[in-house]
Amino acid sequence: MFPLSQFLYAEGGDDEVRAVFTTHDVIVRGTALTGLLAELAGQRIARLQEPARTDRFEESSGPIVRQLIVERVQEARA
Repeated sequence: MFPLSQFLYAEGGDDEVRAVFTTHDVIVRGTALTGLLAELAGQRIARLQEPARTDRFEESSGPIVRQLIVERVQEARA
């Protein structure tokens, strides 16, 4: 994860959350992700990682991360 001192904001909903940092955007796709917004805002996330391929198909009643996408921010925004 990027340093929380570089965290700007997070937005999204149940199936996708976007965390914006000064140099990168982190897009989290999955299910039941709404609670992740509060955790990001409270800076209580120490680590996010994409699950192993076999773990992507497990059933769960809680939040599930299916995919993480990290994109470098364009110079115009930075």
